Amino acid sequence: MKQLISERSEMIRNVVILGDFVLLNFSMLLIYFILKKTDPLVVAFPLNTYLGLANLCYIPCISIFKVILHYRIVRPEQIVARLFGTIGLHLVFFLTMLILIKVSNFSRWYVLYFYLLFCLLLICWRLGVRHFVKSMRTRGVNIRKVALVGGGDNMFELQDVMGDVTYGYQVEGTFFKGDADISPSTPSYQAEMRRLKEWLPSHPVQELYCGLPSVCKDDVLSLIRYCENNMIRFYSVPNVRNYLKRQLQLTLLGEVPVLSIRREPLQNPMNRLVKRTFDLLCSSLFLVIVFPFLYIIVGAVIKLTSPGPIFFKQERNGENGKIFWCYKFRSMKVNKDSDTLQATKDDPRKTKFGNFLRKSNLDEMPQFINVFLGDMSIVGPRPHMLKHTEEYSHLIDKYMMRHLVKPGITGWAQVTGFRGETKELSQMEGRVRRDLWYIENWTFLLDLRIMFMTVANMFKGEKNAY
Repeated sequence: MKQLISERSEMIRNVVILGDFVLLNFSMLLIYFILKKTDPLVVAFPLNTYLGLANLCYIPCISIFKVILHYRIVRPEQIVARLFGTIGLHLVFFLTMLILIKVSNFSRWYVLYFYLLFCLLLICWRLGVRHFVKSMRTRGVNIRKVALVGGGDNMFELQDVMGDVTYGYQVEGTFFKGDADISPSTPSYQAEMRRLKEWLPSHPVQELYCGLPSVCKDDVLSLIRYCENNMIRFYSVPNVRNYLKRQLQLTLLGEVPVLSIRREPLQNPMNRLVKRTFDLLCSSLFLVIVFPFLYIIVGAVIKLTSPGPIFFKQERNGENGKIFWCYKFRSMKVNKDSDTLQATKDDPRKTKFGNFLRKSNLDEMPQFINVFLGDMSIVGPRPHMLKHTEEYSHLIDKYMMRHLVKPGITGWAQVTGFRGETKELSQMEGRVRRDLWYIENWTFLLDLRIMFMTVANMFKGEKNAY
């Protein structure tokens, strides 16, 4: 069974790679025949040479940026990010090879169209296979059987995660020590740990997850020996769930294992450069091309419908708690409570046009000025007014950690249902949890995904947009 599981995962990987090569050759041939009548350079170069080089260059690329869509838990943007790395490296290798063999008459249009088509087809192919793999796991194919050892909330939550059938786990048995209660949410064999070794021979599993405390060192070492002698992968589950519930990074200081409690991709200078470059490019284009027309139209309506300035500006907390002026199109009548009270659904302070601005998100557009100035990013935790930062920092654990990055015009919390008024503390807690998840799981593709979801929500409307 263990060999079968491994073979199935390897088969998925091989099918994906084979499909990649098919799409690579299909893309090259299709673009060749489309451009053959319009681009004389396409006819001039030897097609077989192009095909041979492209296939040869793809081999090291797929070895460096490995296929990960068959992993148990992987996000779509992680799959796409690997693809961009693969295609980018292939472009470098391919052009380098053309230069080395002195092919000087190649068509730049051909290369451009080929990579655009290949990229699009590859994304559809990989995400399609990922969807197929998840659907097959719901049917009981490519399942990994596991045993859980240890009691308490830690193992209970682990089993709850493994209850998602699309991940491909099947919990065969749960074992606890003494009076510990694991209370599994899905049916499986339950017994005290002393019965584990007599149960395992007749119930083969591929993986064993152990959450026993360090005081049970002898039991843990005994389990490790058994697993390694019976080809069972052993995983230790640190007993930190009650006070640390996040992705941890294990490093060694000498021979001492040390866990860091937070992974922050934006601590990497290169990631910060990528994000800032994208912010500058987008905000510059928006402010030069779109914003002047938006300012004239929206500003004129604001002036005609209510007395007061076009812009509403308010002090808010940014990166590292720094205070900055946040700009918006004014959507309310001028009032003395703007720095203390959140907008509500039927807020009498809102103008009729202001209500439209809020529902359409147009009131946030001046914040591209903040993005250009470097106070904000396009995507990040939403900045809060100073009064709320002061209040919630005392009420919500880890609230201030959301200021580790620049605030954003939109964010992960906003596109996942935590936008607008926070009537209850639990709503703000949910927003903070999502902000911290974003900080710890940032990728450039995640930013693009959030931007796409924001635009989609603008068109379909949001019930909390008021």
